[in-house]
Amino acid sequence: MKLPLFTVNTDWMLLSSVAATIHQAFELSVDEKSQQNVIKCRTFLNKKMQQHNVLFYGINTGFGYLQNVQIDNSQIEQLQYNLLMSHACGMGNEVPDAIVKLMLLLKIKSLVYGHSGVQWATVQRLVDLYNNNILPVVYTQGSLGASGDLAPLSHLSLPLIGLGKVKYNNTAMPTQQALQMLNWQPVALQSKEGLALINGTQFMSAYGIYCVAKAKNLLKWANLIAAISFDAFYCTTEPLNKLIHEIRAHKGQVYCARVLREYLADSTIAQKKKQQVQDPYSFRCIPQVHGATADTLHFVEETFTREINSVTDNPNIFPDEDAILSGGNFHGQPLALALDFLSIAMSELANISERRTYQLISGHRGLPLFLVKDPGLNSGFMIPQYTAAGIVSENKQLCTPASVDSISSSNNQEDHVSMGANAATKCFQLINNVEKVLAIELLTASQALHFRRPETSSEVIENIVTEFGKLVSFNEKDRVLHDDMMLAVQFLQTHVLPD
Repeated sequence: MKLPLFTVNTDWMLLSSVAATIHQAFELSVDEKSQQNVIKCRTFLNKKMQQHNVLFYGINTGFGYLQNVQIDNSQIEQLQYNLLMSHACGMGNEVPDAIVKLMLLLKIKSLVYGHSGVQWATVQRLVDLYNNNILPVVYTQGSLGASGDLAPLSHLSLPLIGLGKVKYNNTAMPTQQALQMLNWQPVALQSKEGLALINGTQFMSAYGIYCVAKAKNLLKWANLIAAISFDAFYCTTEPLNKLIHEIRAHKGQVYCARVLREYLADSTIAQKKKQQVQDPYSFRCIPQVHGATADTLHFVEETFTREINSVTDNPNIFPDEDAILSGGNFHGQPLALALDFLSIAMSELANISERRTYQLISGHRGLPLFLVKDPGLNSGFMIPQYTAAGIVSENKQLCTPASVDSISSSNNQEDHVSMGANAATKCFQLINNVEKVLAIELLTASQALHFRRPETSSEVIENIVTEFGKLVSFNEKDRVLHDDMMLAVQFLQTHVLPD
């Protein structure tokens, strides 16, 4: 079956369109104009290389602290190979396949602007790797997020020269074996290409796209699950009144309050007169807390959208201006700050979610203690809240900002780094944790809502609870809740909510 086409060019690319490639297979292509950009830049650089005794950083010099070491033209190609091999120093876990594919896509995008000096054959091979689902094995540790993501991008690039490891048809193997199976020859890298490949922020950016896309989906779930808990706990709707939110006017807060009103609009439980005057903050302040996360998420999405439409290697080549300029676009500080901010904002979704779970099992508002018949004989939903609390505590540790740290490298030439790669990998871990905490709240809230029968919630909420009930049945007595919790995570991952 022919795959839909995803065209990479110099047009502004929305984060949402790139995120679509995470869960749907596409065939990449590069348009003719972008191909000409690459060829024009390479031709310009070839002419510049004919000038004698002129030093261009990273093109005919060493790298970092070795910037003043001139490399003879006869050794230029070897320089590229040495660069990729010497910088492939990653350790830790393997980067998930979905993020490796994003890295390939984003590296291609950065190169087609024609400011990096690569040859067209190099871009084409990156496209071929993507389209044939040949994924370089990349590791999570090794980048300082400042000279670009040097180590991970080196591992991403090693297969171009026939080295490193790849996954082909979901099987890990040496690159050379995969090349032989496809009858491909390694690419003969030319001047500057090694640096163009490993300088850049594609490791941080790929993680950022994945995290933002998942965070947006989890925010939708958080609002809906909170609405289920809201009715299950017999909350009063007065705090959702639009007049309250209009006089504060934070966009995210106004939006989340409106969403909750819509979810609860036709709920007989919500419309019922309540005895209490106020509810705990974890219910009463849902729009304020969820809304603040929504506003943060908007800022982070804007930051990463700009980044994926940028050129972030060094030096940069400007054929029309007859210039080769060395700068610092590879520095990941904008991404490091955004990723740290996203971690903090998303952790609060889990934080307030766990508090709602705690309230639901506490035996208040006519709900049985731990949401089970015969509490004492049965522990019911006591321990899922423990698990949620432990995960929330772990998230607090993961929220320690990576971007405030810097360790000098390259003999103090690179004396301030962003640590954005660490911000990226811990944000990834934290967001997966948020998903688990929300799944526990969904499990708990659905159980609690059953104790309100024959009263009913809104059509939207009842439909979700019914669908979830097909996967996880009402808990009559103690059973292995780990299985239910994992099924709840599966439900969040597979059930698509409308925008």
